[in-house]
Amino acid sequence: MAEVWKGAPVAQALTERLIPRAQALSAGGTAPTLAIVRVGERPEDLSYERGALKRCEKVGITVKRFNLPEDASQEALLEVICQVNADLSIHGCLLFRPLPPHMDEKTVCAALDPAKDVDGITAGSLASVFTGTGEGYPPCTAQACMEILGHYGCDLTGKRVTVVGRSLVVGKPLAMLLLGKNATVTLCHTRTADLAAECRRAEVLIAAAGKAKMLGADHLSPGQLVLDVGINVDEEGNLVGDVDFAAADAVAGAVTPVPGGVGAVTTSVLAAHVIQAAEKSLR
Repeated sequence: MAEVWKGAPVAQALTERLIPRAQALSAGGTAPTLAIVRVGERPEDLSYERGALKRCEKVGITVKRFNLPEDASQEALLEVICQVNADLSIHGCLLFRPLPPHMDEKTVCAALDPAKDVDGITAGSLASVFTGTGEGYPPCTAQACMEILGHYGCDLTGKRVTVVGRSLVVGKPLAMLLLGKNATVTLCHTRTADLAAECRRAEVLIAAAGKAKMLGADHLSPGQLVLDVGINVDEEGNLVGDVDFAAADAVAGAVTPVPGGVGAVTTSVLAAHVIQAAEKSLR
């Protein structure tokens, strides 16, 4: 059986490191503050918001919420973004996506100040991930994968790492973060020729394609470290990842569960980015 790398211990360890930093900021007169901007009431957004609120409370981060109705105009949302940008007491902003169909997501994301973009949604943030310089922060889910690997002592130097998924939310920025740790990275996707063979060659396999149980026994090899970023609902209504957990459990050296794996770390990463942004604001 594989070792199960749960996210809760990683989140707890990160939170414990953040608390004294938040206390130091507050003692100096700077209350680290996150703005949460949400349009509508999608259940997954509400769930993540509850988790973010709990994590921020534990760390000592103030949260200001800006909730707009589903039918709000794009202009109204841009006014909120402008307000967040101008408010010096706000250090980071979490904007829930996807936005309603009548809004242009690219335009809205571009309006956010990259210095307050704590979830890596702006072009400026992504540029900083690819260049290693500039304002902004990596997407929280991509960074959460790195936190898990670090917490469980995975030295990525020279490791063959395969990432399945090429989104700007996880796959592409994660590949850059892995390269920054001297991993040898292969970036795959659903149209990769002989995907199973590419996956089997990896020492570390990270699944982030967004398709339930798409990686099965033929994609896995003995002793692999498997991180499952996917969150899907199967035909029985169960929450499952992109990896067949039973297959991974039988052959892998370690595997993250769904739920309770990578997703459990994302709100702690969000809190870390807010603390970093607050500290930067004092320089």
